[in-house]
Amino acid sequence: MREAHPTDGWQVDANLQDEVYYRQHQSYDEREEVAQACSLDLNITIPILVEEMDNSVDDAFGAAPERVYLVDTNGKVAYHGGAGPFFFNLDEWEQAIQACVAIPQDSTPPSDPGTST
Repeated sequence: MREAHPTDGWQVDANLQDEVYYRQHQSYDEREEVAQACSLDLNITIPILVEEMDNSVDDAFGAAPERVYLVDTNGKVAYHGGAGPFFFNLDEWEQAIQACVAIPQDSTPPSDPGTST
């Protein structure tokens, strides 16, 4: 997605204090390099997806300034949080995650085919 606070746009004091200096990306390769640098600097260990230069995902999901989505195993949006950092609820987010990974109470786990009953 677009650089939120680029050096050639709306630079914020926090970026200056943290020495975060990135211009608005001019190419996909540049966007990918910035994503890799941020991943390393922030010790992010989960996969990071880099959006194409048309910003269609950002536009469709309204990702600015922050947005929390949970996508279930069927590829459907299971949770859509409010615009962050002030309008999403971490308790709701946690409940949505738990609901997505929970085994229904009335279902019995499948038996191991290698054992006899």
